[in-house]
Amino acid sequence: MVNTESFRHLYPFKSRFLNIEGYQYHYVDEGKGEVLLMLHGNPTWSFYWRNLISHFSKKYRVIAPDHMGCGLSSKPQSYPYTLATHIDNLTKLIEHLNLTHITLFMHDWGGPIGMGYAVRHKINVRRFVIFNSAAFLDFERKLDMPFRIKLCTLPVFGELAVRGLNSFARGALWTAVMHKEHLTSDVKQGYLAPYDSYKNRIATLRFIQDIPWHPGIPSYTILEHITHELKSFENHPVTLIWGEKDFCFTHRFLMAWEDHFPYASVKLISDAGHYVVEDAYDRIIPWVENFLARNPL
Repeated sequence: MVNTESFRHLYPFKSRFLNIEGYQYHYVDEGKGEVLLMLHGNPTWSFYWRNLISHFSKKYRVIAPDHMGCGLSSKPQSYPYTLATHIDNLTKLIEHLNLTHITLFMHDWGGPIGMGYAVRHKINVRRFVIFNSAAFLDFERKLDMPFRIKLCTLPVFGELAVRGLNSFARGALWTAVMHKEHLTSDVKQGYLAPYDSYKNRIATLRFIQDIPWHPGIPSYTILEHITHELKSFENHPVTLIWGEKDFCFTHRFLMAWEDHFPYASVKLISDAGHYVVEDAYDRIIPWVENFLARNPL
């Protein structure tokens, strides 16, 4: 069990669980009304969305799951931590809660997981709020991951750095957040507490190993399919909110999103990094409020 005492005041939401094949899939479900479904990436968890959950749950029903192996979800050691499995788990949660007319909020791996659901259930997703992420293969720009992340895919080095030293989660707090004043001790604890041991960092490494940088990676064919299906949503309401100091999802990734969604509204945040919501939630909230109001379901 994750000790949440040190940061519970920042994350005061009731924990709920869905049993999926004997493992506990954690999620929060706050408020009532239209469904806003918030999907985190790696190595974060639903804690990343805490400020948006607190604000938008006053008017909407906000749901934020922890992908298996992340946050307060179970962390099985022998488990298929692949994009396909994460999409399947999300689908089971949506069906369990009977969610319809969904607005997807997606960051990092939340992008391909959310879009993976959307291309399978096109009628059920109505709006998209997209932060620094990718849910496509871009054959023209040949987008690639940074060398420091690719190093973590190496069999021995990755195991030692990511699972042994927790360098991926700890390093992200310094490379992905520009406004270091936001990283108070309780905020740091909130991000790191679920990943406090070698065993609990299993999904962090498996996500890295599933990055589709060549066709032999399990997620590659799924991203290929999603890429071809994105055109189905080009007329959907989409807003792209982008931290321009992101060392991983650079401006080239934003340009690729704009190719797929030419009518999307775009907000650039010059002083935000990869953890764009952590850096700039106070500016993001009114933008999203306006986006939702301008695009009623």
